[in-house]
Amino acid sequence: MKLLIITAIKEFEKDIIQQLKIAKVETFSYKEVIGYRDNTEDSFESNWFSSEMNKSESLLFYAFVKKENVDLLFESINDFNAKQKTLSHIHIAVINIEKSN
Repeated sequence: MKLLIITAIKEFEKDIIQQLKIAKVETFSYKEVIGYRDNTEDSFESNWFSSEMNKSESLLFYAFVKKENVDLLFESINDFNAKQKTLSHIHIAVINIEKSN
């Protein structure tokens, strides 16, 4: 069993749910969160209207997933991200679960 964590901007909600269905993840939870990005490293010319810290409406998905479903989900999300014309992507991480009840 693996713990799957996905973060993305709120606009990707339907896309993430579709990716989870494709990977046969039948049970998951999500929460609306505020994401922050530090823009202090951006050049002045590309950032002159905004503040140093930008925030965005984001989502945090989490689910316990069978090991065999993880690779399919990673492939599906990587394909989705490759087609994006925006700077924002879906971010995914997996953590091993040693015990669960």
